[in-house]
Amino acid sequence: MPNRKWVRKRLWLPFVLMMGCLLLFASCQMPDNSGLQIFRYNESAGVTTLDPAYAKNQAIMWPCEQLYNGLVRLDTNLQPEPCIARSWEISPDGLCYTFHLRTDVRFHPPASRTVVADDFVYSLGRVADKQSTSPGAWIFSDVDTIWAQDDSTLVVRLQHASPAFLAQMGMVYCSVVPHEVVEQWGADFRAHPCGTGPFMFQYWKEGVKLVLRRNPDYFEHDSAGHSIPYLDAVSVTFIADRQTAFLEFVKGNLDFMNSLDPTYKDELLTPTGELKEKYNGRIVMTSSSFLNTEYLGFLCDDASSPFRDRKLRQAVSCGFDREKMMRYLRNNIGQPGTAGFVPPTLLQGGSDAVPTYGYHYDPDRARKLLAEAGYPGGKGLPTLKLSTTANYLDLCKYLQQQLGLLGMDVQVDVSQPAALRGAIGKGTAQWFRGSWIADYPDAENYLMLFYSKNHAPQGPNYTRFTNAQFDKLYNKALRQNDAQSRATIYRQMDSLIMEEAPVMVLYYDQILHFTHPNVEGLRTDAMNNLDLRFVRLK
Repeated sequence: MPNRKWVRKRLWLPFVLMMGCLLLFASCQMPDNSGLQIFRYNESAGVTTLDPAYAKNQAIMWPCEQLYNGLVRLDTNLQPEPCIARSWEISPDGLCYTFHLRTDVRFHPPASRTVVADDFVYSLGRVADKQSTSPGAWIFSDVDTIWAQDDSTLVVRLQHASPAFLAQMGMVYCSVVPHEVVEQWGADFRAHPCGTGPFMFQYWKEGVKLVLRRNPDYFEHDSAGHSIPYLDAVSVTFIADRQTAFLEFVKGNLDFMNSLDPTYKDELLTPTGELKEKYNGRIVMTSSSFLNTEYLGFLCDDASSPFRDRKLRQAVSCGFDREKMMRYLRNNIGQPGTAGFVPPTLLQGGSDAVPTYGYHYDPDRARKLLAEAGYPGGKGLPTLKLSTTANYLDLCKYLQQQLGLLGMDVQVDVSQPAALRGAIGKGTAQWFRGSWIADYPDAENYLMLFYSKNHAPQGPNYTRFTNAQFDKLYNKALRQNDAQSRATIYRQMDSLIMEEAPVMVLYYDQILHFTHPNVEGLRTDAMNNLDLRFVRLK
């Protein structure tokens, strides 16, 4: 097997500091916005970086999707389509990808120059570099070489064929950035983003507001040949209290609201999940399937944790009524997590389309498993500490009540989202609330969370689960090019995860978007990407 290498020609292009522009970006004084089309939304979770190499959650991904582009993007059916790469070829053995780049794509100021293939060599290599600690480094674990054949031709050679590789190139991590701007700012590039996207960076006061303005030199056009985007700007506020943000939306101070929060769900929706009549004509609700699994994770490698025992993990999974949770706490938005960790829509096909594994509410089985684990009726079982955030407190309290009926003492510990993410990454949270939104539409993206070489903090295996049989199947699936054969292996892996129970699946989420009637052109896909290129405000 050849040694992995990354090849990059030195870019000897002028680097011009546009001080006037930077001063404008840093200015807190905003211009007169009357008559401008400004799309406004709130991000309660906050944004910690605008560097695409660290876009590890939806809160970061959404603004980065406006600022940056990659070789490809995923269309509304989650199929790869051209972006900066106008076309590509894949070698018959699936190892070599040759991308032919557009020649009319320019970086935002201060780079203000044409994108060339070497920029992708730099950008992808930056993510792959272990010293960068990018959470997207795993994408390149099977990349052997990447080089610029010329300014408009990029070649990527893999060590092993990967059917999901092209879709992975559509992830925000793989966005192109100008080396001279990144190297100028270093770690502070997070607050001085420079990409090629439909919107450019203007202003960011962390925890208060982020403003992006229209890129007048954006390379894409609509079907009629008109320049996009249509919006003049995007304004993001960071109101942490979701009830306050909801009231701002109802008053018309926000144009868009994503998902549902317990603080206002009963105000907006009927018990069956429909928009209440009083909001008809004032609010538009759209719903679609969502590749997002909400779960509770158990830390599997902590010798001091009772969750090292598989039977206890299984008992917890059997002792919770997911159907009742969906009915009373979620207004039937989403599907109860009674199958595997992989959303069933990603595993459909064949004679066994509906998984037969998973957990349903079975208190008798939970009691039996609890006794087999050495805790009959919960006797001798230490207090189980469940770490969560305020947004999921009602759900965790319900779980606490149900498991209490089985003799399990559950303590719910509420943390700020950033603190919880830190504890999960460090492995100090023995039992935690988590969610996984697909990075790309393949079951591998969910199953990689349990591959032993992906242990956190370097990878997304937050439970630190290790199983030799699972690892063997995972590597076998990566080498399998036949879609049906790969799906069969995926089912075996998903079934094994349910048997070993490093996670307790709660539900498979559903996308809910709320807008006002004047918003049109907002596109939706099953990964809940935010595509504002074609949005207008009537």
